[in-house]
Amino acid sequence: MARSTSASKKHRAMASEPHTVEAERQRRLVMDVYEKVLKPLDESRVDEFFRPDYIQHNPMARTGAEGLKAFLKWAKSVSPSAEHHVKRMFVDGSYVIVHVHVIVQPGDLGSAVVDIFRIEDGLIAEHWDVAQQLTRQSQNENGMF
Repeated sequence: MARSTSASKKHRAMASEPHTVEAERQRRLVMDVYEKVLKPLDESRVDEFFRPDYIQHNPMARTGAEGLKAFLKWAKSVSPSAEHHVKRMFVDGSYVIVHVHVIVQPGDLGSAVVDIFRIEDGLIAEHWDVAQQLTRQSQNENGMF
């Protein structure tokens, strides 16, 4: 797999620094979602972090908090050892953008995922994501993270 450049590491550190109290609150909310809901695939904690009318744009899950709970329950049943490694996080107004290395099954290379969360009234109100499979060969040495 390709390596990360030192310039990339410098930008990663700069990009994750919140600039306001509100930005830090939103960054912390999303980090807590990864730590308490997404990494452990724990549907029982969804209501703490997501609005009931949460809008989901990923076609694999139904919209709404109940749809997310069902998706997490399913994901845990088919890939209980899934891993989520947050690489960088950006806050832009009411949006938090996260670059994540997701490994669904142990031994897989995984995917580079970008999650976009919209925050409203202190809860996650909307989510988009895009994913790209990692490969062993690359036309450059920059790495995907």
